[in-house]
Amino acid sequence: MLHQPSKVMDMEFELKALRTLISEKTQLCNQLKKELAMIKRLEEDSSDLFELEGSDTLGSQFCIIPRVDGAPNITNCPIQWYRVISGGTRELISGATKFTYAPEPFDVGRLLQAEIVLNSDKIIVQTDGPIENAAGLERYVDSLMRRTDIEFNVVVAHMNGKDYSSNSVHVLHIGKLRIKLRKGWSTKARESYSTTMKLCGSRGGGNAAARAVFWQARKGLSYTLAFETDRDRNAAIMIARKFASNCNVALTGPGNQFT
Repeated sequence: MLHQPSKVMDMEFELKALRTLISEKTQLCNQLKKELAMIKRLEEDSSDLFELEGSDTLGSQFCIIPRVDGAPNITNCPIQWYRVISGGTRELISGATKFTYAPEPFDVGRLLQAEIVLNSDKIIVQTDGPIENAAGLERYVDSLMRRTDIEFNVVVAHMNGKDYSSNSVHVLHIGKLRIKLRKGWSTKARESYSTTMKLCGSRGGGNAAARAVFWQARKGLSYTLAFETDRDRNAAIMIARKFASNCNVALTGPGNQFT
């Protein structure tokens, strides 16, 4: 040490570097052990892999998201949404097979579930509570129903399941006996309430689902309509169902029944 101090210093630096490297490797090893243990727990119990992001309120939109890092990719996994009706019975929401779903007035007071088929397992995620009505929506509906004409500005997103060529604004008229869709003075559809008519929130996913409806005017003619706001969308559904009920018609979505 007295005759070769520089060599000793070099050795001390090397030892210090080795200690730092060992410490880093030890931390990495511990982290890998934790991740392996977590993956093993997830494999044993897949119920905590995913959750629903969104508010349990009409006007919101739910999205299935991973709850933890390392959750499997479910991009190509089958998904089906359900509403839980009285007695815990589940009702399939026809066409609701995407990562997102926007509640509509028929969902108020009910729990919503999404079922994910991952390999041979079925994973179910559920809302924290029943869907609540949006604040002030009932008053808004009552005020609209006192008008002579109830009309909403809409944009046609799809017609008969295909993208609509024009993004121009149309007018949806909700009448006591019928629903009419027009562009300017040109009438696109004008149908009386009947058992073949369907009306519900859009079930095709997408960022605008909370503002969109699916309307089957009659067999062979359907539209996806985007409203200016989610309040207008939900009000239009509620008003149309009230008027249809006065005509002894239950106006629901495909595959749904009033209970």
